[in-house]
This record gives sequence, structure tokens and C-alpha cells, in this order.
Amino acid sequence: MSIKIAQLSCGTDYSGVQKEIEEAAEKFGAEMVLPDVELDQIDEAYERFGLSCASSSLKLMIARAMALVDGTAEADAVFICTCFRCAEGAIARYEVRKLIQECTDLPVVTYSFTENTKASELFIRMEALTTIVSRKNILAREKQEGLTLGIDSGSTTTKVALMENNEVIGTGWVQTGDILGCANDAIQEALAGTGYTYDDIEAVGTTGYGRITIGKELGAKLIQEEISVNSKGAVYLADAQRGEATVLDIGGMDNKVITVNNGIPDNFTMGGICAGASGRFLDMASGRLGVDITEFGELARRGDYRNAELASYCIVFGIQDLVTTLAGGASNVDAASAACHSVAEQVYEQQLQEIDVREPLIQVGGTSLLGGLVDAVQDVLGGVDIIVPEYSQYIGAVGAALLVSGLKDTDIDDSKRF
Repeated sequence: MSIKIAQLSCGTDYSGVQKEIEEAAEKFGAEMVLPDVELDQIDEAYERFGLSCASSSLKLMIARAMALVDGTAEADAVFICTCFRCAEGAIARYEVRKLIQECTDLPVVTYSFTENTKASELFIRMEALTTIVSRKNILAREKQEGLTLGIDSGSTTTKVALMENNEVIGTGWVQTGDILGCANDAIQEALAGTGYTYDDIEAVGTTGYGRITIGKELGAKLIQEEISVNSKGAVYLADAQRGEATVLDIGGMDNKVITVNNGIPDNFTMGGICAGASGRFLDMASGRLGVDITEFGELARRGDYRNAELASYCIVFGIQDLVTTLAGGASNVDAASAACHSVAEQVYEQQLQEIDVREPLIQVGGTSLLGGLVDAVQDVLGGVDIIVPEYSQYIGAVGAALLVSGLKDTDIDDSKRF
């Protein structure tokens, strides 16, 4: 039976995006459904909701949300989307998301689409929703067992974690280039000094951009998108598997913010307007300042972002701002601090406002090693409790190794799913 994803949206038919949404859902065995509402129910639901909207399409979206809350319509997950150009739609999207989360236990993802949105851009969102629904028994695993390997093939780096009986015993980290070659190099790095060879490994799990290619090559028992895998790895390493938490991963190409309840993701947002809010921008900024990225975070901690101005959303113009502020007499430490604050502020404006931040906030990924960026996020969020766990940069690899340990004694072979 296919997974039913309720679509709460405005403008998808007019923009030509509807067929892309349906194609993305079908790829992962899901079906988009529009909750049924009677004409006379629309005004009643709209009045109960209490938000004034001029758009009749938004009123219908609100009525459909109310149908899910009231139980007159059924679904397994919810996809909420409006046009990124519409301010009224953005407000309605946010309020509808809050309603669904407060009144149901359905996993939710929100999205602001453009006229050029393609199915491929929605794949990870649809895959994550279907994973959360269909694999709750796997996601519920809290302890790693046996000898398993997790591989996170990211846009910038490839990470590997070798785990044995609930402990990380080896790690590998290489720059992503040739997908399979990088994975092999990182695997050998993780195995070095452990006394094990690849043939000793009981099960392999993969995640990240290259997960399918690597998973098929290695016959992985788990090939899973990074939303569920990263959130599981984060709460596992932060010892926050019970209760609520928020996971923040500022990546090399895109950013992910995920809210988690008892180890299961229930809302997430990813992407951003431009790479000016990504780790790639900080990598370029460190190069312009003449320091290694590993030194950039501590450099930023010694500066004051208020003494340097970086206001562009664009990675190109962001670097131009950096050059201009340095030419105007700003110090390297202040410029580094400003770069970290620029990223933190953009992540807040573009993504953190789309969710309800639940403490603790677990900051993960390679950028979590930049102390100046962690400080900037904490400052922008008004001093929330932030945890950067050990092995935070290996979060996807650890999550994959943990989750696949529950499949090591089964005949499941995820490499045949794709």
C-alpha cells in the first residue's frame, strides 16, 4: 500500500509545479492526496483558523489542514508548500505547519517553490517523509550492535565511521571527488589500526549525495537520505534520544534543520536562497583571509562582527563584501567574526524561522567544528542551549552505522531498491 502524503498548497497548478511534486512522490512509492472538504466547510474552517487571507486558494489550504486536524481526512505525512514570492503564502505556510504539528503526530515538511522547481529538487524531501512513515522501526533503534560501517558521501567531503558494539572505533574523512574512489579511501582510513579488514564488516549503510552509487557498489543493507540518518546520528551522539531536540547541519552546499521527538524526525527544512549561507562561503572566506579553515573558527572568536559589514545573501557578493570591508580597514578577526554571523543570520532568516526550535539544539557537520560559527548561531538565537557532540563531523556516517546494525542479521538489501 502506498504512503499517502497530504498536500497543503497554493498555486502549484498555476505555476506548473504540481506534476513535479507528484513525480517526486511517486519515485519513493508515495501518493499525493488533497484532503476532501465540502464547500460549506471552507468558511467555517477558515474562521476557526483565525488568519486573514485574501487568497481563496490559501483559504482552501487552511480548510484542508483543518480536515486533517479534525480527522475527517487521513494521511501518513504532510507536504506544505506555497510560492516563494508570496508573503501571505509564507505566513499561512508557517501557521498551517504549526497547527498540524500541535494537533497531530504527522511528519511535516514545508517548502517554498519557484516556477522552475523540478522533481529532482524535491526527491530528498519526499524520500525523507516516506522513510519516516515506513521505517519507524528502524529509526527507533537506540544502540549499535556488532561491527558495522556507515558512509556519508557529502557534496564536499566523504565521511566514514566504523562502529563496534555501540562505540566508534575508526573514522575516515576525505575530500569528495570520484564518488567510489573517495569512499574506498575513507573506508581504508577508518579501518587503519583497528585490526579489522573490510571483509569483517557485518553490514554497510550509506547516506548523502552519493549514497545510491556507493550503496549499489557495496551491496549496502541500508541506503537512506540524510534527513533521518543525520538526525538519528545527532541525537545518539548528543545523548538526546529521549524527548525533543533540534538538529542543525550547515553543510557545504545546503543546510538542514530538523526537529526530533524521541529520536524520530517530525519536521524539517533544508536548502536556502544562496550558498552565502553555507559552509562553502566560510571556506572561501578563510582562503581570502589567508588562514586554513581549521583555524577560521578560533579566529572569528577573537573578533567583533559589528566592526565589519557583510550583508549579501550571495556567495559571490558576500566575498565582495569581505574584500570591501578589509579594504576599509577591518581586521581579519573582525571579518572572520562577521562572516560567521552572516551565515548564522541567513540560516535563521531562511530556515530557523520555518520551525519551532526545541532545545537542545544539536549543531553537527564539519562546520560545527568552527567555534565562531557555533557562537554566532547561539547569539542569533538568543542564547539557546547548543550541543556539539564528539564526532559531530561524522554525524551521517555514525547514524548510518547505527541504523544498519538493526539490519545486519536480515536479508534486507537496500541496493536493490534503486
